[in-house]
Amino acid sequence: MKKDLKIATIGGGSSYTPELIEGFIKCYDELPISEIWLVDIEEGQEKLNIVGNLAKRMIKKAGLPIDVHLTLDRRAALKDADFVTTQLRVGLLDARAKDERIPLKYGVLGQETNGPGGLFKGLRTIPVILDICKDMEELCPDAWLINFTNPAGMVTEAVLRYSNIDKVVGLCNVPIGMERAVAGLLEVEHSRVRIDFAGLNHMVYGLDIYLDGVSVKDKVIEMVTDLDDCSLVKNIQGFDWEPEFLKALNAIPCYYHIYYYKSREVFEKVKQEAETEGTRAEAVHKLEKDLFELYKDPNLDIKPPQIEKRGGAYYSDAAVRLISSIYNDKGDIQPVNTRNNGAIASIPNDSAVEISCIITKDGPKPIAMGDLPVPVRGLVQQIKSFERVAAEAAVTGDRNLAILALTINPLVASDSLAKQIVDEMIDAHKKYLPQFFN
Repeated sequence: MKKDLKIATIGGGSSYTPELIEGFIKCYDELPISEIWLVDIEEGQEKLNIVGNLAKRMIKKAGLPIDVHLTLDRRAALKDADFVTTQLRVGLLDARAKDERIPLKYGVLGQETNGPGGLFKGLRTIPVILDICKDMEELCPDAWLINFTNPAGMVTEAVLRYSNIDKVVGLCNVPIGMERAVAGLLEVEHSRVRIDFAGLNHMVYGLDIYLDGVSVKDKVIEMVTDLDDCSLVKNIQGFDWEPEFLKALNAIPCYYHIYYYKSREVFEKVKQEAETEGTRAEAVHKLEKDLFELYKDPNLDIKPPQIEKRGGAYYSDAAVRLISSIYNDKGDIQPVNTRNNGAIASIPNDSAVEISCIITKDGPKPIAMGDLPVPVRGLVQQIKSFERVAAEAAVTGDRNLAILALTINPLVASDSLAKQIVDEMIDAHKKYLPQFFN
């Protein structure tokens, strides 16, 4: 087993980076990391320096022999890396704000990973990720690519379909958050709870729930529906479901399902917030400004608790757990984005899915779930079609495919509407969509 691991984090200037550093510190006994390279682009250099210096202080406080390198040279960071993590945002928060505001003008939800916003984040992001994959093929062909960048399912789909990188795993904090929320509801340790996850990124369902290996799904659903308004508030955010709906569904939806099962209510809420308080991107911009002011403090040498307001709870737990399980060949079960390989009968074998897997040194081994239940199957297949066509549009720069992808998405009501939105958003994001203007 190789010692002295090298980790390269693309998008190292992210406000999330202290989460990741904290995770690596906690797990050092399992992951003998000697080098962490934090990489960013020129526009992100100031943030890279701020968060990178905090990372150095955190590691110094922990007394660990880990060298932290800050660089704008991606190739230097990738050279001989063992794990490459990607947590980038093409166009920064300004692009996200456009993703959120423009669709609202057309009566369509503007959201980071769903509908038009998810499409255009994918169109901007996929070419950049594929360029990273090309560098990896040359500089660290044996490294694992661990992608946190949203839309994680679409990005994983594109890497599997349009690159030569097989060692890729997409990761999201939503499933681990659901597990911990259920553990909190049951008042037990997280380690005692396991959920059978199946579906897609931000479209994943808990098909069964186990406590100490015994199914407790019916009990959990009953507990949820017994609460006022079916809301767990402190436990499972967004589970404000009608009891009749949840019982009939007979599965645990994730937070992002509110955009599809409660489209009207969510649209009205998001529109009102955009008009009064601002979009989520604009709120995050202020949060990040405050966070980076904290990060600048030369006396700060821990992850500040304020980072939890940024979102991404349990991100480092999920990331480090996955990397450690691959490195140590643990054979434990974790939900990740990977090639289906027949695990979900309702989805093509070569497509990316989010599913419970056994994690080994050879990567995730999906656990066979059979067909998705009829009530959820159609929606999952529709979103998979959207992801497939969107990924192709991102690679080819084919505007017609972008319109088709958005028309397939259930959040957009017609092809004419999709065309109008695509035309305006392509123009708004022109700087980051060169493939559409060649």
